[in-house]
Amino acid sequence: MKKNFIILFVLLQGLTVFGQNKNLEIVINPGEYWWAGISSLGHQTPYDATTVFSFDMWGDNKGNQAQPLLLSSKGRYVWSEQPIKYEFNNGKITVTVRDGEILNGSAGTNLRTAFEHVAKNFFPSNGKIPDPLLFTHPQYNTWIELMYNQNEVDILKYAQSILDKGYSPGVLMIDDNWQENYGIWEFSPRRFKDPKGMMQKLHAMGFKVMLWICPFVSADSEIFRALQKQRLLILDKDKTQEVLWADTKNKAAIIRWWNGASACIDLSNPKAQQWFKDRLDHLVNEYGVDGFKFDAGDARFYTDDVISYNAKIPNDHTNYFAELGLSYPLNEYRAAWKMAGLPLAQRLRDKTHKWTDLIKLIPDQMSQSVMGYAYTCPDMIGGGEYQSFLNGAVIDEELVVRSTQVHALMPMMQFSVAPWRVLSNKNAAICLKMSKLHEEFGAHILDLAKAASKTGEPIVKPMELAFPGYGYEKIKDQFVLGNDIIVAPVVEKSVRSRKVVLPIGKWQAEDGVKYEGGKTIEISVPLERLPYFRKVK
Repeated sequence: MKKNFIILFVLLQGLTVFGQNKNLEIVINPGEYWWAGISSLGHQTPYDATTVFSFDMWGDNKGNQAQPLLLSSKGRYVWSEQPIKYEFNNGKITVTVRDGEILNGSAGTNLRTAFEHVAKNFFPSNGKIPDPLLFTHPQYNTWIELMYNQNEVDILKYAQSILDKGYSPGVLMIDDNWQENYGIWEFSPRRFKDPKGMMQKLHAMGFKVMLWICPFVSADSEIFRALQKQRLLILDKDKTQEVLWADTKNKAAIIRWWNGASACIDLSNPKAQQWFKDRLDHLVNEYGVDGFKFDAGDARFYTDDVISYNAKIPNDHTNYFAELGLSYPLNEYRAAWKMAGLPLAQRLRDKTHKWTDLIKLIPDQMSQSVMGYAYTCPDMIGGGEYQSFLNGAVIDEELVVRSTQVHALMPMMQFSVAPWRVLSNKNAAICLKMSKLHEEFGAHILDLAKAASKTGEPIVKPMELAFPGYGYEKIKDQFVLGNDIIVAPVVEKSVRSRKVVLPIGKWQAEDGVKYEGGKTIEISVPLERLPYFRKVK
């Protein structure tokens, strides 16, 4: 059957395919809710007949994971291999694409059946997972403690303090500015006197070590000139005419990003891919680096007048950068496009040190799950937006504690700001306890990750995905670990009691109290408590 053949109202094995189009209009049914494939907007979802909102995925992943996907609580779905623009307005959804086609249909009658269908058919898992240590132990990122002053002495101090304060070693991420320059992926000799020795010491402490990298190249540097000569950089497009890569004047494009203005490696070119991989392999072989934090692959950097070897749309560049990480099981990404089902660790974008952002963590993470991204991490505990910690910013101790609790039973948990530095002894002890709780669940979380690699089923789920059809669509402050553990953190300041929705069945809380499900209960949640409930068999 040809790909562009139009199929209308074909019933096949419980699946109704409504059509393949470039322009689609859907009427939202009564009581129907929709999720869209932008994780950083997860807190806005689900959308319904009252929603007025539009978003264009072409060249924009909103700083996080993206999928050209819409899913309905009534089993309907929309998918395209190309970026979609969707608009909710007056009880209708309008979906368009610039190129390609839109697939839409119905698989079953609820969110779970729709998800299972799209996961199997559009982004199947490949049987592999990222490095198991990402799931079983806490992660520690040097960003908030050191920011742009990444250096050997302070990194070793940070690592030692982790152990001294009773935390177990896990993955240690050395963040931006360890390198000599963007594109010169060598340890800065001004800040690292013995990088190989540092790596040996960190390994002896029990850590695996990741280095931050990006696709940018500092302009006017020696490596810039060498890469430009080899035509391995994104090029400026001749604004007077449409030209092919081979016909350009080989003038490197200068792209504005958060660290200034830089050239960018053209990863659509296999020679550029090999060049970058050779640099990373050198770090692995020469220093014993275990993996990499791949940052700054956002599609928006490629939307201006630039030309590349093989990419057709801005989103393609995000894909090429993500594919680089498949060679390194220890990896982390913040920006992704159509990479669900693959063994890449996906972190939510940096949040501020504010309660208004903490409340977004659960729904944004649930959005990742609904999109098919199973190997996920909330943002750094307490917030990863470093400007929130500058200029004598006041640390909200309660916020750090509650943030740690949100992380504790997620697939991954990542510290950056040191709890022992910013918290009282009492509150720091709560954070340590939460890190130990994550370790206690580590084997279970790892088992769920391995299952996800075969079935595509997320490790954590929104209530509606785990228990469809019971009216749980709008629950955003609790989630399900696997299929039988409900986690109900506190995400609002000064809250000491909260309601928890328990599905039909018998449930036992972490404090031993048993509850009959099928109703909403109210419980006490002092600062030291993270409520979670196991289904009693």
